[in-house]
Amino acid sequence: MALSFAQSTFFVSTRPSLFFRRNGGSLKRCNVLACFTNYSSSFPYSTGAMPADNKAPVHRHKWRAPVASVLELGGLKVSKDEIVRDDPTNNVPDTIFSKLGMQLHRRDQHPLGILKNAIFDYFDTNYPNKFDKFDDLCPIVSVKQNFDDVLVPPDHVSRSYNDTYYVDSQTVLRCHTSAHQAELLSRGHTHFLVTGDVYRRDSIDSTHYPVFHQMEGVRVFSPNDWEGSGTDATSYAAADLKICLEGLAQHLFGGVEMRWVDTYFPFTNPSFELEIYFQEKWMEVLGCGVTEQEILKRSGRSNNVAWAFGLGLERLAMVLFDIPDIRLFWSADERFTSQFSSGQLGVKFKPFSKYPPCYKDMSFWISDSFTENNLCEVVRGIAGDLVEEVQLIDNFTNKKGMTSHCYRIAYRSMERSLTDEEINDLQWKVRDQVESKLKVVLR
Repeated sequence: MALSFAQSTFFVSTRPSLFFRRNGGSLKRCNVLACFTNYSSSFPYSTGAMPADNKAPVHRHKWRAPVASVLELGGLKVSKDEIVRDDPTNNVPDTIFSKLGMQLHRRDQHPLGILKNAIFDYFDTNYPNKFDKFDDLCPIVSVKQNFDDVLVPPDHVSRSYNDTYYVDSQTVLRCHTSAHQAELLSRGHTHFLVTGDVYRRDSIDSTHYPVFHQMEGVRVFSPNDWEGSGTDATSYAAADLKICLEGLAQHLFGGVEMRWVDTYFPFTNPSFELEIYFQEKWMEVLGCGVTEQEILKRSGRSNNVAWAFGLGLERLAMVLFDIPDIRLFWSADERFTSQFSSGQLGVKFKPFSKYPPCYKDMSFWISDSFTENNLCEVVRGIAGDLVEEVQLIDNFTNKKGMTSHCYRIAYRSMERSLTDEEINDLQWKVRDQVESKLKVVLR
């Protein structure tokens, strides 16, 4: 369950994909993916406009799965016009659309693919032929799948327009791999791992990116499993969960010291975070817990108990491979990609970029609707991966009640030197777009 189980997933705080298709009552992976050719006609957006306060759009129409099209090797075919729209209920930018279908987690010689396969190896060794693996499920899901099915409260901040990418008022780019949990449970899967790309509007720095990758694991128990154990069902599942995940941590990090921290997630009770003592500090590895009975009940499993965990692949891969900047995972530069080989977990990355950053400051009076996530979306939309960080360095409120923010933008390429002319051009475009789109007054 990955609601902030991962980056730490919604269990914290980074693809061809396939829609589930019902066919004869069984779950099938289509070898085709969303083209949305007959999709938009079912959504009269004029009645579901996005409010100015960045809250989730009003849901007034029934969600329907999109029509599928051919999924090609290395990426999926999706009509851009159906995902990136000039519509008040849509906030998916071109930069995010371009990441759909990249499937970094399915590349065996990529750090994320290497880590995913190492986790698969652990489960295959310790639970032979038990866990079904899904790493190609579609990231375009309904609001119900993404939030309601995992008991995310209606007023939870993650539902807001500020935090989530909405295709329309009833459809989102999944925020977590838990969006598929209810469907899999209802289809009869009792042991499964789901890996995939997830999307969240976020800040800009070396550890945050609007697209990242998560893995979720679920195991369901029947009364025969815990009866006679001398413990109740919840205690039995929690104990099994901890044994499983302590073994996984040792598999990935070696003989490290570990500790469990009680926490809260809306979809598990009790809930825990696993921390390890690594490189002379405590580090959160994942979030987990015993699945809320309401989730199982809705899936037709009232007599069962289950556990779930979620982890962020980038978070762990940056530590295991010594990768200093999350943008590097998306690099096609051979100086990066050639350093990693299938099955070689923990090979230390050798930096090849010594290029200096260039800093530009920007001050403006904010409006009531201003959010930092919206600012970061504008900056990313113009500078892409050339922007390294956006940091608030000063703010104050004057006697008239007007609030000023000053942000420092760091530009740096991981692969080449940037020219002054190039940086100045980007900064002027950023200033223009920030003023026009965010309704602020530049100072």
